[in-house]
Amino acid sequence: MHLLDAMTREGFEEVIAIHDRDSGMRGWIAIHDTSEGPAFGGVRRYEYRSEAESMMDCLRLARAMTHKCRLAELPAGGAKAVLLDEPGVDWPAAYAALGRIVERMGGRFYTGPDVGTGEAELEVLAAHTRFSTDPGPAGPGELEQSTAEGVFRGIGAALHYLDGGLDWSTQRIVVQGLGAVGMELARRLMAHGAKVAGSDIDPERLEWAVQELGIEGLDPNEVLSSPCDVLAPCAMGGLLHDLSLEKLRTRVVAGAANNVLARTLHGDRLHARGVLHVPDFVLNSGALIRGTIFHLEGRREPVSAIGERVARMVTSVLEEAGRTQAPPTRVARRMAERRLAERRASR
Repeated sequence: MHLLDAMTREGFEEVIAIHDRDSGMRGWIAIHDTSEGPAFGGVRRYEYRSEAESMMDCLRLARAMTHKCRLAELPAGGAKAVLLDEPGVDWPAAYAALGRIVERMGGRFYTGPDVGTGEAELEVLAAHTRFSTDPGPAGPGELEQSTAEGVFRGIGAALHYLDGGLDWSTQRIVVQGLGAVGMELARRLMAHGAKVAGSDIDPERLEWAVQELGIEGLDPNEVLSSPCDVLAPCAMGGLLHDLSLEKLRTRVVAGAANNVLARTLHGDRLHARGVLHVPDFVLNSGALIRGTIFHLEGRREPVSAIGERVARMVTSVLEEAGRTQAPPTRVARRMAERRLAERRASR
């Protein structure tokens, strides 16, 4: 893939290839849009199959962050940092180096957690830049809870849209991936009386959820084919592709994972099959809302208010999709791109 062509086509402002000689860290920072305010996006550390794959993922994630900001009407744009998880890297030194790079950007890019970047890594980042999420009491706090609350309320909005009402006790929800957000989501669903099943590639984590939360445990290889009202992907993206779509036995796909569709056309195929797919960049924006408001306005938005905000966004997208009879992912992207174009034109 040609990087400059991709940047031009998708309207990127800047893509930086980063390398730290001392630690061995390699990666990318992509700034998609700053027309409304500074760009926000976490640090994803992942074992990619190739350099090209890591770059593409960085671009996709950064663009999705802009879409999140526009749909949530935040005074910010989208960005992402991606680090190649490779043997021999001194990771504490790597995150320190990344922090220095972010600091040199002078507030144009704010960063935080993502896959592979947790509290320990954020502590290092925050020690080297003012523009990273502090995982301690000085930071925004409750990021996982904010995302989970948004996903929970968004699922409720989707079910209400389909059924004209909501009775959690009649709903079976399958949560794929029981990390921090997936576990918080499962707790909320159980507390409201839903029937919850879950899976995770870590058998100890799954066993804990079964014993402590009382969910039904599923083999990861069977999660897609398990009959349910809602499949909630809360692990890595790319879950739904040509082969996996054929296994689904659900009415709704709605979860916290980024880029759950391998390609946009898979959202079209879900729509054609009568499966309601709630776009992930609408549903999982809770942590972004919490972090952006904290960094730019100096206050902590209540988790409940974040959930209400996400539910309103989901309802707006689904109602427009119903009116136009179009796949929700395409509708949400059109809404975000229209708002982005209007903002850029006004500037």
